[in-house]
Amino acid sequence: MGDVSTDVLTSPLLTRPGAVAADGPDAGVAAHYGDPYGEQRDLALGRAAVDLSHRGVVRVSGPDRLTWLHSLTTQHLSDLAPRTPAQALVLSPHGHIEHDLHLVDDGEAAWITVEPRTAPELVAFLDRMRFLLRVEVADVTADWAAVWVPAGGADVPGKEHAWHHARPAEALGEYAGREVLVPRARLADALGPLAGVWAHEALRIAARVPRLGFETDHRTIPHELGLLEPAVHLNKGCYRGQETVARVHNLGRPPRRMVFLHLDGSDLELPPHGAEITLDGRAIGFVGSSARHYEFGPIALGVIKRNTPYDAPLLAGGVAAAAEVVVEA
Repeated sequence: MGDVSTDVLTSPLLTRPGAVAADGPDAGVAAHYGDPYGEQRDLALGRAAVDLSHRGVVRVSGPDRLTWLHSLTTQHLSDLAPRTPAQALVLSPHGHIEHDLHLVDDGEAAWITVEPRTAPELVAFLDRMRFLLRVEVADVTADWAAVWVPAGGADVPGKEHAWHHARPAEALGEYAGREVLVPRARLADALGPLAGVWAHEALRIAARVPRLGFETDHRTIPHELGLLEPAVHLNKGCYRGQETVARVHNLGRPPRRMVFLHLDGSDLELPPHGAEITLDGRAIGFVGSSARHYEFGPIALGVIKRNTPYDAPLLAGGVAAAAEVVVEA
C-alpha cells in the first residue's frame, strides 16, 4: 500500500463496558471487550458481531461505473448482477497489490470497503482515471460503517447487499460471515453482543485468509497469497498489472508463497508483523499476522520463499514454527 490517511474515526462502540481500544492499523475500534477468548467463541457460534467501522467505504455511481471498474481492476465486473459480492484488486503497473476491494453493486452504485484509512488514496486514484466517463466517486466513510456478522448471526439493520468472501463457507469454517454497511449515526443502536477485532483476526488467520498490509508488502503479487481464484479473472480485457499476472500464472512459479504457522505455545510473546522467518539462520520470509486462537493456541500467517521445503523447521521472530501449505510451491 502507499501512503494512507492519518485521520482516525473513533467508533461510538468504544464506550461499551469493557471496551479496550485497538492500536496500529485497527485503531478506532475495540480490540476486545474484556474477554478475548470468550469473544472468539461467541463469534464462532454466531452470537456476536464485530465493529469494523474503521474500514474505508467508497461509493461509485453513474451508468459507466461497472465497465469502468472492470477496466481498472483484476475482476470481471462489467456484467456484475445487483447484490452479488465480488473481490477485486488494484495492482501497480508491475502487478503488485495496491488495494483489495470488497465490492457489491446495488443496481444504482457500487459500494466498496477497503483497509482502514486507505479510502482517500483509492478515491484519488479513481478520480485520476475517470476521464470523460459517466462516473462519480465519493469517500463515504464518515457516513457508513462496516460491521462483520458471522454466518448464522442475527441480521443487522443495514444495506441489504452485504459482502462475503468468494470461498465457500465450509472452507472458511468459523470465519464464514458477511460484511454489512450500517449508517454510522445508527451504529451504536444497531448491534447487540460484540466481539473485538482480536477475535475477528484470530478466526481470519485460522481460515488462512490474507489481509492487505499484513500478508503483503510493496512487492506482493496475487499468486503468492492464493488470491487468483477469489479476486482475479484470468480471461478478461487489459488492466494495470495484467502482464505480470499472466506471466506468473503461465509459468506457475511465484517467488514466494503464503503459509499457515503453528507457533510454539511455550513462548509468551507472539511474533509481530514483519518479524523474520528463518531457516537454519537464513531469512526466508516474514510474519504477516499472528494471534492466540481459542482452540489452536498461537498461530500466524507468513510469506516465505517458494522453494522452502514443506516440512522445514522454521523460526518466526525467534519462535519455533511448523508450517502448513496454503499456496502450493
